[in-house]
Amino acid sequence: MSTYSKAKAPGIRQTMSDLHTWTGLLAGWILYAMFLTGTVSYFKDEISQWMRPAVPAQAQVANPAELAPRLVETMSRLAPTSPQWSIGFPDERSPTANAFWRGGKRFESATFDPVTAQPIEVRDTTGGDFFYRFHFQLHYMPVLWGRWIASICAMFMLVAIVSGVITHKKIFVDFFTFRWGKGQRSWLDAHNALSVFGLPFHLMITYTGLVTLMLMLMPWGGDAAFKDRGARQALQNELSAFVPAGKPSGDKAPIAPVADMIRQAQERWGQHGVGRITINNPGDTVSRVMVVRADNQRVSVSPQYLLFNGTSGQLLDTKDSVGGAAETRGVMYALHLGRFGDLPLRWLYFLVSLAGTAMVGSGLVMWTVKRRAKLPNPDKPYFGFRLVERLNIASVAGLSVAMVAFFYGNRLLSETLADRKDWEIHVFFMVWGATLLYAMVRPAKRGWIELLWLAAALLLALPVLNALTTDRGLWNSLAAGDWVFAGFDLAMIAFAALHAWLAIRTTRHRPKVKPVRKTAAVTDGTAAPALRRPAGVAGGAASAVASPGASSGASGSSLSGGTAVSPRSGMPGVEGAR
Repeated sequence: MSTYSKAKAPGIRQTMSDLHTWTGLLAGWILYAMFLTGTVSYFKDEISQWMRPAVPAQAQVANPAELAPRLVETMSRLAPTSPQWSIGFPDERSPTANAFWRGGKRFESATFDPVTAQPIEVRDTTGGDFFYRFHFQLHYMPVLWGRWIASICAMFMLVAIVSGVITHKKIFVDFFTFRWGKGQRSWLDAHNALSVFGLPFHLMITYTGLVTLMLMLMPWGGDAAFKDRGARQALQNELSAFVPAGKPSGDKAPIAPVADMIRQAQERWGQHGVGRITINNPGDTVSRVMVVRADNQRVSVSPQYLLFNGTSGQLLDTKDSVGGAAETRGVMYALHLGRFGDLPLRWLYFLVSLAGTAMVGSGLVMWTVKRRAKLPNPDKPYFGFRLVERLNIASVAGLSVAMVAFFYGNRLLSETLADRKDWEIHVFFMVWGATLLYAMVRPAKRGWIELLWLAAALLLALPVLNALTTDRGLWNSLAAGDWVFAGFDLAMIAFAALHAWLAIRTTRHRPKVKPVRKTAAVTDGTAAPALRRPAGVAGGAASAVASPGASSGASGSSLSGGTAVSPRSGMPGVEGAR
């Protein structure tokens, strides 16, 4: 029997470890961006407020029943021929009313003052919605393509989580174990602790993320069960609050008082339980008014609404519940979004999700740290290793710089610039691309340090820029009790401190030199005395093990001539690195 056939097959843990490593690496860069942008999306409404500084802070949430008649009157002037209006009311996280409507082949939208219900001019920006949409459909590509890529990465994440749990036989012990300053061991401990700490959340958020796109990922069940148009419409009614406008009669009729309709809904859901009204064929005798329940007060996004005759005000239909399968999907969707949570719960979502981001990032870094120890010459790694190392720098440190640049674009771009909201996004990607180019040309360790310091400096200066360009600087916000603006600026300062700490830790890090094992080098057919010289005294393989980007800072000159020679590989220093 050949030697190859006698080789022992890898066990289940080793197989799962390999699966965990490669699924994590192949999707890691996109997953890191998805996690981080999804994390900040838990405060997307607050980010949107900060990016529209002309909108004053909200003193009191308007009553939808009082505001709706004024909004309907305004919409009658703005879009009198539109077949459908959808009007959203202010809530405690969004101080303005909004509406979108069909205007020919396109949708149009407007923002309204919460008191006068008149359109207001706000800064042209996507606000926090950019991060929210990017985290599941990316950008610069058809929406469907982006969602497929995000879904495939989420599936890789699910595989990585399950295989990671199987790999770690002491997973709970690992949670309480952290060995500081131990190079690769420290990175592994940090990765384990971050993974175990948020394991239920990471599993939930990944699985429910796939559930949100389940009709795209697995359409065959629906195709088989709902074959005709009527059945498909019934399915749609179970998933969303949408009633087609239908054809107008052509006979004009005034809209019945919507305030009475909303009050009926408030009796069921509370004063601020109404999130939106949709008016089909406004001003026509076949008009319908749908009053939709808000999602922010319940752990489900399943549709609940009241449907009224738009001219008589008669209640036609009540949607209080959906089937079991649809409700399960609605609950999972709500768990993923976290909109039902109050401020402390949203912060908990944010922090655990941030730990998930760090888990992905530490896994990416650990891949290079672990393999650097096995490089024949750490100063001249092969192309694939260099590519992974530079992509790690741009994906982790570079993304921080790009996200801050997005906020700078909001404050510095002219408000009269055409397609201004698109240019804010262009700034984000241009800066992100520039960080990748920078990482490619700089020594790896210097690339980490310099980009982390750049992110820290930009984060720290952002509140200053806000104070210079608006009248809602940090001190004014604190004095006025404007906690959205004050909280945003304070968060930027806190993240600046975090990035500065990471930069300092990376700068100060000096990997410990691991002595070479006693190795009987064979010279001229006789055993030579064991060598005790450290492997790569001036930064060889062992010295580079613990640094996430210490390739170029280390010198491999000592690896030539006179150092230990591995009897296995014939390459100097390799045995010492092990």
